[in-house]
Amino acid sequence: MNTLKKIFSLLICSVVIAASFAGCKGDNDNNGTTNPNNQNAAVKSIRYLNFKPEIANKYQQIADEYEKETGIKVVIETAANNTYEQTLTAKMSTNEAPTIFQINGPKGYNNWKDYCADLSGTEIYKHLTDKDMAVTSNGAVYGIPYVVEGYGIIYNSAITDKYFALANKATSYKSMDEINNFAALSAIVEDMQKNASALGIDGVFSSTSLKSGEDWRWQTHLANIPVYYEFKKNNVDLTSDAANKISFEYSENYKNIFDLYTTNSVTDKKDLGKKIVDESMAEFAQGKSAMVQNGNWAWSQISEISGNTVAENNIKFLPIYTGIAGEETQGICIGTENFLAINSKASEAEQKAAADFIYWLYSSEKGKSYVVNDLGFIAPFDTFNENETPSDPLAKQVVEWMNKDGVTNIPWYFTVFPSQNFKNDFGSVLLQYAQGTKSFDDVKNVVVTRWESESAAAQ
Repeated sequence: MNTLKKIFSLLICSVVIAASFAGCKGDNDNNGTTNPNNQNAAVKSIRYLNFKPEIANKYQQIADEYEKETGIKVVIETAANNTYEQTLTAKMSTNEAPTIFQINGPKGYNNWKDYCADLSGTEIYKHLTDKDMAVTSNGAVYGIPYVVEGYGIIYNSAITDKYFALANKATSYKSMDEINNFAALSAIVEDMQKNASALGIDGVFSSTSLKSGEDWRWQTHLANIPVYYEFKKNNVDLTSDAANKISFEYSENYKNIFDLYTTNSVTDKKDLGKKIVDESMAEFAQGKSAMVQNGNWAWSQISEISGNTVAENNIKFLPIYTGIAGEETQGICIGTENFLAINSKASEAEQKAAADFIYWLYSSEKGKSYVVNDLGFIAPFDTFNENETPSDPLAKQVVEWMNKDGVTNIPWYFTVFPSQNFKNDFGSVLLQYAQGTKSFDDVKNVVVTRWESESAAAQ
């Protein structure tokens, strides 16, 4: 009997050890997620708090498909417009806390850092095209962008080609491919303005919309460029207190491009306070201007405007050059305000299941089809090929710039801008500067002082 007991005991130990190794092997094979079908059986569901109400039904379709394929239920909950932070706050303290949620860049991470898991080992992060776009702190990754957009100077190549063909042009440039710094850009812009009648335009640039509430292209998007270069030069951790002050070190570069916009424009400077974005885009669409600063979202504005004369194959992006040293390799501004985070308070199995779902969505054929065709996202992952992008020409341009060799695209740093009050004050003094009632030193002073005071108020 003793011998039988020993044999029986050894058999049980062997089974247990084999099962343990099998379990370990399964975890290693699916660490960071390549095979969602190997989920831990204990995980029956995960929760996703969606930020965008307009696509909630699309996410539900995705969740249904994922459950059918893997057996894992993804509970989709959606915050109402402008209530995401409040909803997230309420949910985090309950047993219905989201496994997957969204943060708004470094500022959002600071609010939720106690709930953000390190995603540096996940498969989805490995496939992020530009790792600099992730929200990071002390070498760890806490937010991964899931959709990107891009902005720069949109130009109509039919008009610029017409300029390069002019017999009496004052520059030696032959194509937009040669324009890779501010000196070149300003030279052709100023000469195009002199030849406006021959080119059939009212001005090179569409109106710089400086009406209150319509000035976001300048107090946010354009301002992103000098802020990015200043923080990059000083190695500022965007999640640290070092981001609470700015010297506006590259203010002259900002002034360079802002003056170029307003001086070579369809509209006189003194009237810019009346202009709105829609008017600016209509001027471009109707061929009254050759260039306008905006993003890929503007294609719908351009294409749907009555009297649009801009053909799809003639709409292109140029980086916003300002005269900063080394800008010859600068790309357009590509980024997002939307980053996926995984709840660090969830169990390890749930965190892994969440990472699996995200990877499935952005790597499987079904998932990618939803991303491109239903959600309409430009996805920042190398799992997508050039044909797996939205079909509009500006979206295609963003993807092209994302994939250019030797080019550094500028990330969106305006997720660290201190407040809307700061932006409003910046826009107001910009209008006064354009109208000649304030100096650019006044602009710089507002930017520096209001950045610090609004950052302090937010603490």
